[in-house]
Amino acid sequence: MTSDRLKLRMMIVTALFAAIIGILAQLTIPLPLVPITGQTLAIGLAATILGAKFGTLSVLLYILIGAAGIPVFAEMSAGLSVLVGPTGGFLVGFIPTAFFIGWMLEKTSFTFKNAMIANTIGMLITLSFGTSWLKVAAELSWSAAFMSGFAPFIIVGLIKAALASWVGVTVRQRLAKANLLYSVQEPRNLSKTV
Repeated sequence: MTSDRLKLRMMIVTALFAAIIGILAQLTIPLPLVPITGQTLAIGLAATILGAKFGTLSVLLYILIGAAGIPVFAEMSAGLSVLVGPTGGFLVGFIPTAFFIGWMLEKTSFTFKNAMIANTIGMLITLSFGTSWLKVAAELSWSAAFMSGFAPFIIVGLIKAALASWVGVTVRQRLAKANLLYSVQEPRNLSKTV
């Protein structure tokens, strides 16, 4: 496959994952300040399947689409007001989360164990960004922000990390075997050709 075709294919897959994040964001369990959503599962899947570069690009595209006014954020919300509102820190935290998960897997290997470690740390990154911003935006104490933006999401986050790891590694291996994604064994080849 030529580098131009591979680049086009990866751009399409990146856009597809931005759409998947938007779709899974609509799966919500309402809580008082911050709902439980499928976004974090989608972020883990994107980073585990696509790696650091394209996983992060899919998250950036998702955030840009939502900021532009297309209702892709949780509960069909959109706009810059969401990014600066109480849950905006979680959205911004998705960017370093996706990069870290993909980067760690590229530096180690795309196995379930490594993906579980990367996705768990990624969950903590997202929760840290979100809780810090929640404290500021909602004018909460640190303990109130922790109880609203961190503690309720730990168990669910671990479940989503395991699911993203298992599904992500499985899908990545199958896409690589079908030559629809760069090689699992050589994750750096794409960055040289793109």
